[in-house]
Amino acid sequence: MNTAEPPVDPIVLQIVEGTLASVEAEVEAAIERTSRSPMIREARDFRAGIHDRRCRKLTGRSYSALVQPIVRDFPLETMRLGDVFFHNDVYGSEGGIGHLPDLCVTVPVFADGVVVAFVQAFGHHDDIGGAVPGSMPSHATSAYQEGLIVPPVRLYRAGVANDDLFKVMVRNSRLPDSLRGDLDSEVAACRMGAERLGDLFRRYGREQVEACFDAILDRTTRTFERELLAKIPDGTYVWEDYAEHDGVDPPRLHTQRMTLTKHDDRLIIDFAGTSPQAKGPINHAGDYADGVFLKKWLAPILRNLADSPERMAELDVNEGVVPLIELRFPPPGTLLTPIFPAPTNARTFVILRQLGILAGVIAKAVGGRMPADQETIRYTGFHGVDSDGQFYLMREVLGGGSGGRYYADGSDTIHVVPDSKNLPVEFTETRFPLVIERLALATDSGGAGTRRGGLGYLKEFRVLRDSAFLCVADRAILSCWGLRGGKAGAPFRVTVDPGGPKERVLPGLVDDEAIPGGTLVRVETTGGGGWGDPLEREPELVALDALEGKISARAAREAYGVVLAGSGGEPRVDVAATRALRERLRAARGRQPFFDRGPGYRQLAGVDHAEVDFVEDAGGE
Repeated sequence: MNTAEPPVDPIVLQIVEGTLASVEAEVEAAIERTSRSPMIREARDFRAGIHDRRCRKLTGRSYSALVQPIVRDFPLETMRLGDVFFHNDVYGSEGGIGHLPDLCVTVPVFADGVVVAFVQAFGHHDDIGGAVPGSMPSHATSAYQEGLIVPPVRLYRAGVANDDLFKVMVRNSRLPDSLRGDLDSEVAACRMGAERLGDLFRRYGREQVEACFDAILDRTTRTFERELLAKIPDGTYVWEDYAEHDGVDPPRLHTQRMTLTKHDDRLIIDFAGTSPQAKGPINHAGDYADGVFLKKWLAPILRNLADSPERMAELDVNEGVVPLIELRFPPPGTLLTPIFPAPTNARTFVILRQLGILAGVIAKAVGGRMPADQETIRYTGFHGVDSDGQFYLMREVLGGGSGGRYYADGSDTIHVVPDSKNLPVEFTETRFPLVIERLALATDSGGAGTRRGGLGYLKEFRVLRDSAFLCVADRAILSCWGLRGGKAGAPFRVTVDPGGPKERVLPGLVDDEAIPGGTLVRVETTGGGGWGDPLEREPELVALDALEGKISARAAREAYGVVLAGSGGEPRVDVAATRALRERLRAARGRQPFFDRGPGYRQLAGVDHAEVDFVEDAGGE
């Protein structure tokens, strides 16, 4: 008897795949149009995801939270049409929620009376209580200081709202109207997405649609095996990077070490050697559900191994990547395995670093054909009382420059959260007592290289009323590293009253820093690391960068060895002087590391480079 499953209809497969992508995009568009808080509506720091009844993420447009904690606490057979689930409990989320402001709404999809899929939305909300406005206290030593903790619960039961729960959540927020409006927006959007998916099942039947789900994930697995993992030679590779500050103890190196083993078309990632959990809030609870969230979080780095940038953009990251990666965690009590109630609100210091460490360790395996480093999330903002006597919180996520690549310069002012952006000037100035006096690229912020690192933001705020400044930012000491001879980018920097009598530079982690009315605050975000020897960069590109204000004439000379002539117009390259200067610079330098960490590393480590930064017989030596 032939028990083989019938082949999937390729036309239906395309329809199902397109429907999943369009539903996810439609859910996100609905949230953007109807939400209340600036972090969700204007900055777009939120994501939607579609999962099957086995909790597998089907869409590949972006990362998302997980359905596992909902199914764990509410078995499928107990779910009813009209149910809506909610949670933000970091330690009860199976690793899918990083910090308490990330609120997650989940709606089950029904077909023939049974659950067949889930639509989920989660995003970074303005305020969920806790010690400071914005619910991200940089000085926190306990999760209880960070805001209201809600384990998986029913927000709606068979269509009936849990009004008591809504009251508790809204009462704990400093911005209750925004919180309630955002939740209503997300619930409505997910319900709409569930309706769209229900139509898909009614049209094609559960058996055929679920067979398409399997085919979509299987194709991702095979594609990653064939096109990406095959590029990594079998072997074991080690690298590490660091967070610089936990908000509580003095700045020091918080090590995150990764040992990558490639064998039989699989990757084994071992985090042994990672530092103990921090007192402050930079921990990330990643060691749940076999690290399934981290697997999907890390997998996009592998796309850099694609044959072309165009092909890289075509590759989805869905649950199909999970079987290809095994994660091995150290015992409880580390930065990646914190023990409750260790604080986690600044966990980006760890999970963003993990992206760079994976890129670095793969770079060691493939001769540097990976991007240099980037740091593209930090939270900055102001809060106080406006002219109407109302509390306000202005907070935004500012990106930074991406790392140079072997085939191109890095991109300027990118955001790691897809489609997110800085707050528009017009919105900021009409809603808050602030004036944006300048928004520009930060000159000389990108690391020098054959392919230059992308530039960060330079944004200047004039505070019109006495207020408080807040900041949760890494890389204020350590820089984004350069690769294969490229140089590190410029670190993050906040300057109060720049050029004035009260000028001061703030640390990267700040709560409630008093800013008198009339003061100027300058924020400069990180530049990406450079790729390749800057003395090999084409002189005419250096001149173009100088003309466009991306680098100074001094950087052209000192970092790139290019002598520019002319003034008041287009700079031109002095070819003879450039050739002579580059020869002198090459002769004067010693052995070059594969990775350049910048001067901040010496400040914390006492040396210029870590032992793992050198690669024998590789470019940049």
